Amino acid sequence: MFIAIDEDKCMGHGRCYAVAPDLLTDDDEGFVAERGRCWEIPADLVGQAQDAADACPEGAIVVTETAPADA
Repeated sequence: MFIAIDEDKCMGHGRCYAVAPDLLTDDDEGFVAERGRCWEIPADLVGQAQDAADACPEGAIVVTETAPADA
């Protein structure tokens, strides 16, 4: 499984790293530090990744089975 965070959609609500503290962190401005990235999720953190995607009101986080072609 992979997680991708769209840098343009992220508005810095902070809900994602609040529900996925073992996967995501915040930067100095309150945005998720990993925005603009795509990476493979460790198997034990897939649940947190999905929780983060579900918590994002902007839909900036996508969890997929395969890496996007442009990643």
